[in-house]
Amino acid sequence: MSDAYIALADGRVLEARCRAPGTTRGELVFTTAYTGYEESLTDPSYEEQVLTFSYTLIGNYGVRADRFESSRIHPRAAIAREFTDEMATWFESEGVPAIDHIETRDLVTSIREDGAMKCGIAAGEDVTPEDAKAELAECKEMSDHTEIGQQVTTTETTVHRGGGEADVALIDCGAKGSIIDSLTERGADVHVLSCQTAAEEIRELDPDVLFISNGPGDPANFQNTQSLVEEFAGELPIAGICLGQQIVARAFGGDTEKMAFGHRGVNQPVIDLDTKQVVMTTQNHGYTVSDPGDLEVTQRNVNDDTAEGLADDERGIITRQYHPEANPGPHDSLGFFDDVLAMVDTQSAVTAD
Repeated sequence: MSDAYIALADGRVLEARCRAPGTTRGELVFTTAYTGYEESLTDPSYEEQVLTFSYTLIGNYGVRADRFESSRIHPRAAIAREFTDEMATWFESEGVPAIDHIETRDLVTSIREDGAMKCGIAAGEDVTPEDAKAELAECKEMSDHTEIGQQVTTTETTVHRGGGEADVALIDCGAKGSIIDSLTERGADVHVLSCQTAAEEIRELDPDVLFISNGPGDPANFQNTQSLVEEFAGELPIAGICLGQQIVARAFGGDTEKMAFGHRGVNQPVIDLDTKQVVMTTQNHGYTVSDPGDLEVTQRNVNDDTAEGLADDERGIITRQYHPEANPGPHDSLGFFDDVLAMVDTQSAVTAD
């Protein structure tokens, strides 16, 4: 008799083994990454989702807090062919349901063919398929999570010192810790601000760069952050990563759309349209820029031609859809942060003239 069930939007109910008990629901997605499971699970961009690992064994090199991207696990549940006991202990300590001994190849194929879908999970003693179905019935579409930014943003402004060579106002829509590290390692002081921050607070801070972070959900639900981009466009250099690129595009008259199953993994090829160089990138997003508006598309995904980089040199705009900072890698695109901080020097020179 099984002690875990997952009910899918396509009508199926699959049996599994409980590794951490609980009932929950969310959008079922998958990642093809075979390393970096600690980073993936603590990435705020997975908020309100159920994360399936396509790689067979998850946990084979342990769990270390110094590899976490945030203070907690963000997916509402996790699925693998097999989780180690150490992983099961971690999930249970955080109250996050986890199931394994399930045919993940079938799950991944279903998501590839039918798209990311709603699901319900029930795991633990005495659970039934009906419990999983009940969770599925309560599951919302990702775009309906209108307050998702408030679930992951900082509750107070924090400052991370890197040497004072530049002041970066990082709007936290669900920022990964490695973004902060990548900026401080280059001498910048990073001021982490809520995605609900008012423009007046940023003016008082007087930063050198406005940086929009990654985050979960539909970019259309981050209206306040979009208004900040609109407010400071042409006044401050602006950068964005992942969700940040999408918000910036919308602020410049562009549009976004939901992808069928998104990009989640560590081997997405991206081509720079100017240099023709291809880099391998880490990605985690379910929405994409469908119309760049007033911005120029500078990089594209080799597999599906979606926009991976946007820019406006005159107004000091640079964004990436992928994660240049991603740990454990690849690190082909870390130069993005040098390019962001170089905009400070350019802006200073223009102001001096």
